[in-house]
Amino acid sequence: MHTNIKIAVIEDDDNLRFLVVHRLEAEQFQVIQADNGEDGEELILREKPDIVLLDWMLPKRPGSEVCENVRDKGFSNLIIMMTAKSQDLDKIDAYSFGVSDYITKPFNMDVLVAMIENKVKYFVSQPVENFTFGDTEHHPSIHTLIRDGKRIELTILENRILLYFLQNIGRVISRDELMEVVWGYSSNVNTRTLDMHIVRLRKKIEINPDRPAYLITVRGMGYKFVEDAE
Repeated sequence: MHTNIKIAVIEDDDNLRFLVVHRLEAEQFQVIQADNGEDGEELILREKPDIVLLDWMLPKRPGSEVCENVRDKGFSNLIIMMTAKSQDLDKIDAYSFGVSDYITKPFNMDVLVAMIENKVKYFVSQPVENFTFGDTEHHPSIHTLIRDGKRIELTILENRILLYFLQNIGRVISRDELMEVVWGYSSNVNTRTLDMHIVRLRKKIEINPDRPAYLITVRGMGYKFVEDAE
């Protein structure tokens, strides 16, 4: 089923790498692997996998540097950073060195597989779709907005939120649904945190964030993205 999808697992914890590789092979993915950043970088550039699972803390070369280096050399496929819970990638601007998304350790293998299946569906099996609303383009694979020729960077979470709205234009989305989609299974996130991310996102996508034209609050229900803003 997935035999045409190649995944690179770059992880120095032998036990975790074995478990991840074993499970992905059981799901019929092609899997290649390395246990340090230097070898991992060479592997990515040589094999050009569809998806890279890259550990944040690696011997010989940290994951952030590997990511930055392969991006500089033209690798544009998905890179998912595997990171300890204590490291909040959203705070250290993962997009600045080209991470597509991240998953926090310890993670459940079913959750990892579900995440990869989702990426295969939206980013690998078809050309990555860029969205346009008003005079703004959204490039989800590089979490960037382009408006008037200028780049506006989105954090990973802002990117997930906006992508979900753009895939569901005109539909009212409850806060619970949004939190499940954006933060996933381990979500102990509260609605205040979500609302804070919405406020930040509006500052990047709206002409007047205090009177949003695209990302509308639907009182008592949640939010809705309107394509044809007045």
